[in-house]
Amino acid sequence: MYLYTDFDQQLVNERVAQFRDQTERYLAGKLTEDEYRPLRLQNGLYVQRYAPMLRIAVPYGLMNSKQLRKIAEIAKEYDRGYAHVSTRQNIQLNWPALVDVPDILTELATVQMHAIQTSGNCIRNTTTDQYAGVVAGEIADPRPTCELIRQWSTFHPEFAFLPRKFKIAVSALEEKDRAATSFHDIGVYIVKNEAGEIGYKIKVGGGLGRTPVIGSVIREFLPREDLIAYLDAVLRVYNLHGRRDNKYKARIKILVKAMTPEVFAEKVEAEFAHTREPLKIQPEFLAKMDAVFTPFDYQDLPDEDFTEIFAQYPKFKQWFNVNTNAHKVQGYRIVTINLKRAGVAPGDMTTEEMHFIADLADQYTFGELRTTHEQNISLADVPQKDLFVLWQALENADMARAHIGYITDIICCPGGDFCSLANAKSIPISEAITRRFEDLDTVYNLGHLDLNISGCMNACGHHHVGNIGILGVDKKGAEFYQITLGGNSDHDASIGDILGPSFAADVVPDIVEEILNTYLDLRQEGEEFIETYRRVGIQPFKERAYA
Repeated sequence: MYLYTDFDQQLVNERVAQFRDQTERYLAGKLTEDEYRPLRLQNGLYVQRYAPMLRIAVPYGLMNSKQLRKIAEIAKEYDRGYAHVSTRQNIQLNWPALVDVPDILTELATVQMHAIQTSGNCIRNTTTDQYAGVVAGEIADPRPTCELIRQWSTFHPEFAFLPRKFKIAVSALEEKDRAATSFHDIGVYIVKNEAGEIGYKIKVGGGLGRTPVIGSVIREFLPREDLIAYLDAVLRVYNLHGRRDNKYKARIKILVKAMTPEVFAEKVEAEFAHTREPLKIQPEFLAKMDAVFTPFDYQDLPDEDFTEIFAQYPKFKQWFNVNTNAHKVQGYRIVTINLKRAGVAPGDMTTEEMHFIADLADQYTFGELRTTHEQNISLADVPQKDLFVLWQALENADMARAHIGYITDIICCPGGDFCSLANAKSIPISEAITRRFEDLDTVYNLGHLDLNISGCMNACGHHHVGNIGILGVDKKGAEFYQITLGGNSDHDASIGDILGPSFAADVVPDIVEEILNTYLDLRQEGEEFIETYRRVGIQPFKERAYA
């Protein structure tokens, strides 16, 4: 992983000192709330319903064990003993005292972490596949591209005060997109041209929120050395033409739709003509970025035969088949640690659990871990010979439920329990559905299925792209929930269709169950939920849900 240079460290240290001064002046009444707001937002600090929330940057989801231990210590000393994995692969603290935030940032800086640009109208944390660099089939490792974007975008003076926030994702697999790349302001797809050269396909104008939009392709192939110049051109067009009179109309997706993708592309190409040469990335720098992410020194290990142990331990077999993924190196496996359990908000982990996960990363991998946008944790490089012992440790810690990618692996925002923007609570709905589908045989019979929950139209829980999406809405002061069907965030991206009028909280699990029973009655052999839905449409589900 990328490690700070002296320059990086100095930059972060100076930013911490600057923010400490800003916070002290605000607390002393020398800065107004309006003056302080943009300063705190660009340092990841929100004011939520009951307390501030600090969002810590995890660049493209990559962390080491030392960093996770530091967050665990901070959560214990300055918060309530837990932290939360966000859908942008960041980590959030929900209860820090404002006066303590500069001290927290000082602590984070000691392990090469910060909260810069995790909020505010700037370029946010770049995300990618949590299996980046270790999964077979990648056209190229996306992490050097992510790091390149991170270095270019951090403190970029031209794009520090954009019309609205701006998100970029990178995808490197043709068959699978684990980063919801089509729903980003810019989607960067690593591709090969006919000559075998590696470059990028660029999508723009994707996004969720009040107006969900699938991004449009504006460049089929961009040479690798031109990426920064092209991104700069896109941001310039957005910065120049993006609306600032209405925050709900200020996203690039609105601009691209208003201009049409074709006209937007023309304007980008015109800017690109000016930026291409001065911002061209030199080959030696590209080589340097690649070198940062050279593979670990893997052992020469055979693939394990688990036939006997599977027969003896069926739960281990389930976990292996569901919560682990093939690794491109023989003898290794990618493990996803489950952070979705009954009685726990999705994506939450306690101080003790963070120390535990850090220990596992040190013991069974190369001391690295990945946060996922599905709000779990992955250990990317586990020797197959250690999988059984690792599973036993996770089982004892209640972190081995074998349901990754199934209905109870729910993406869920903090909702009305924490967020001041929310119309309704999200976590209790997630809890009720989790308990309703506790039986794993039932879960497996339903097949792979994404269920996502948001507490408001900002869509932090990605409800638009869940196969089943649940959105909290306010009806005359009461909490109700709108359901959408047919969303999908993969390469065949789709936005969910609204089922009909919203439902009261207490009947949502019943409605979800009825939707799933409808699917079971209608599915053909081998069909997943999304396939059945696309074949039969919404009407059968509507009739059963409102019968």
